Amino acid sequence: MSIEFIGFISNNNSSETVVREGPVLNPTHIETVAKAHENAGFDRALLAFHSTSPDALQVAQHVLNVTSRLNVLIAQRPGFTAPTLLARQFAALDQFSRGRVALHVITGGNAPELRQDGNTLDDKDERYARTSEFLDILKLEWTSEKPFTYKGRYYQVENAFSQVKPYRPEGIRVYFGGASDAAIDVAGKHADTFALWGESYAQVRDVTARVHNAAVRQGRPTPRFSLSVRPIIAPTEKLAWEKAEEILARATALQDKTGYRKPADGHATAGARRLLALADQGSRIDKRLWTEIAKLTGANSNTTALVGTPEQVAEVFGDYYDLGISHFLIRGFDPLIDAIEYGRELIPLTRELVARRQAVRGQAAE
Repeated sequence: MSIEFIGFISNNNSSETVVREGPVLNPTHIETVAKAHENAGFDRALLAFHSTSPDALQVAQHVLNVTSRLNVLIAQRPGFTAPTLLARQFAALDQFSRGRVALHVITGGNAPELRQDGNTLDDKDERYARTSEFLDILKLEWTSEKPFTYKGRYYQVENAFSQVKPYRPEGIRVYFGGASDAAIDVAGKHADTFALWGESYAQVRDVTARVHNAAVRQGRPTPRFSLSVRPIIAPTEKLAWEKAEEILARATALQDKTGYRKPADGHATAGARRLLALADQGSRIDKRLWTEIAKLTGANSNTTALVGTPEQVAEVFGDYYDLGISHFLIRGFDPLIDAIEYGRELIPLTRELVARRQAVRGQAAE
């Protein structure tokens, strides 16, 4: 089972510890970080979606134009673009980039934010039902060799057809996130890769089993699994924990300026509730999973960290690999510097460790 490292390209230089300076859409930052990810050995980079942020599809197009090898993972929310149109947009971009495009489907768990884009379905299970229909049509657009008609509860199309198809015969990979039962059911039907946040070993076992069972019910192979986490690395373990405490202190002091604050209304998605439940168990989980930033911010993004030397964090990645994780979405608190640092040691060490384990077990990278 091959591994994949996924980075993160934000629209500007900002994080829980970095206050944005300059425009919301900063082309220079995007270009610099994209090239840094490519040079650092990342396989792919995520472009996120939010109801008030620049359009990830257009940002991804720019990233693809300024890189030659880096793949992109473009987050999109069903319900706001017609599935037939989005399918053609992705297929066209996939053709231009010669197969460097993947779709990350985010249904969304924050109803007030979704209403900023005109969402009218406040019931989360209904939104996931809409997502399933959306993906039904999307895949038909990518694969059907003749016009098709689809009549669902949320979408109806007649004689739909796309002349442009994905670049590769296997199509465009669909990554999928969500922790509720409704999300797991849709993932079993549609996901090629299922994305988890940085959770404990026990939580990973639970979620991967649920997704596996959902895929079996659909008669599909089990998706691959991705884990999102924030590595905090240093030459020694002591220095790494000191760095983590400095990050926490700075994130706490800058909350009013960065906006990374626990929601006043207490809103939390199912995934965030899982991370907060983990934080309630303690600040350090398993070998070196650190929960303090998740606790500080309400865990409304991937906010758990792995703290240690590059060798120690690579070892934990090996543990997750043994649990079935093959993709690691990693980003730091200093977006550019951390991406470069990961490429210097963490990514190569992890690849070497996994290759050794594959060799011992007689496995071949897929």
